[in-house]
Amino acid sequence: MENEFLNKVKDNAAVRAWSERLQSDRGDSLAEGYISELQDFTHVNVAQNELQELRDIWASWDEGTKQLFYQSYGDISYLLDIRVEKHLFRVIVQFWNSAYKCFTFGEVDLVPTIEEYTTLLRCPKIQVRKTYARVFNSQAFVKKLMSISGMNEPWVATRIQQKEDSKCIPWENLRDLILTHPDERKRVDIFALSIYGLVIFLKALRHVDKAVIDLFDRLEKGITLVPAILAETFRSLSSCRKTGEGRFIECAQLLMVWFHGHFWKVDKVSYRVFSEGYSPLKKEATIQRREDISEEKWIDILQNLKEGDIEWRAYWMAPDEIMYRCGNFDWVPLLGIWGATGYTPLLALRQYKSRQFVPTTYGLAQSEFSFKGAHYKKRVRDLSDAWKQTC
Repeated sequence: MENEFLNKVKDNAAVRAWSERLQSDRGDSLAEGYISELQDFTHVNVAQNELQELRDIWASWDEGTKQLFYQSYGDISYLLDIRVEKHLFRVIVQFWNSAYKCFTFGEVDLVPTIEEYTTLLRCPKIQVRKTYARVFNSQAFVKKLMSISGMNEPWVATRIQQKEDSKCIPWENLRDLILTHPDERKRVDIFALSIYGLVIFLKALRHVDKAVIDLFDRLEKGITLVPAILAETFRSLSSCRKTGEGRFIECAQLLMVWFHGHFWKVDKVSYRVFSEGYSPLKKEATIQRREDISEEKWIDILQNLKEGDIEWRAYWMAPDEIMYRCGNFDWVPLLGIWGATGYTPLLALRQYKSRQFVPTTYGLAQSEFSFKGAHYKKRVRDLSDAWKQTC
């Protein structure tokens, strides 16, 4: 045990030396003389899907069906009962630093990490090193939806709709399948797909986007969806900040749970030791949060945060190894379902009870792109190849 601890200390020192050397050789992510072009205040639309129908379906299931769901999809059903505090959420967005891909609250830098979101979702089939990379084949959309739903091609083809620049399927059609499908396994799968499309990756309201179906189709292969969730979270935050307005289209519920996990001192949550079966999302769904705090009050609180005001390590997070780089990238590239970005976990070492140091961020500011236009497919392949190497 002592040797294991010493090895980790030695590894930490090596990582620090590597990062400081690269920071010195290559410089920062931003060009010298960079001036922020962000608006003073970002007006964020936090429109969510109405989830009562999904809650009613879940409540109608017996324990056997629910256990079948947990075994395949972990704790995502608890997201249905987590409220998004809109005043707080709009304020959190104001503190997003698009260049460094982290939140800066007063004297505190924090960022959701792969390890934290993996802990929150508690999905037994996730293989952390096996990331998702989107397949760009529109013809496969119908066949994938046929496989997931168990319905024939005419049924699927007549229900696909075009919403803005993407194809999707309405929630009403998926709801009807969940209620009437004779196959229990299919009912569970379609219910999970609905959570992914209506809660985790919500684009057009009351519709599930085809990009979500592509990701869902490959969950059985053990891929981790966490980098995709983080990628779209960071991209949506950056998009809103850069334009000074916009709609947040990623999982606001997960971001709220992550936030409260680090601000337990504000909420007077006691520190505790957890068993393997402890579910942070289940616990969060039972907590009644105050919703009468104004945006002005939240801004004042977060602007003036000191290091002692927060818990660096979320109360539900056990310290472990962290993924801090991939392949030839000096940070972690994140492939989403509509675009890609990257982040630097070494910015948040204190979230793992480790000493903070200046991380290498060269190239990070240029890591973000959408899956549109020319040449993006090659960039996707490069990022996917990086994940296949030792991280």
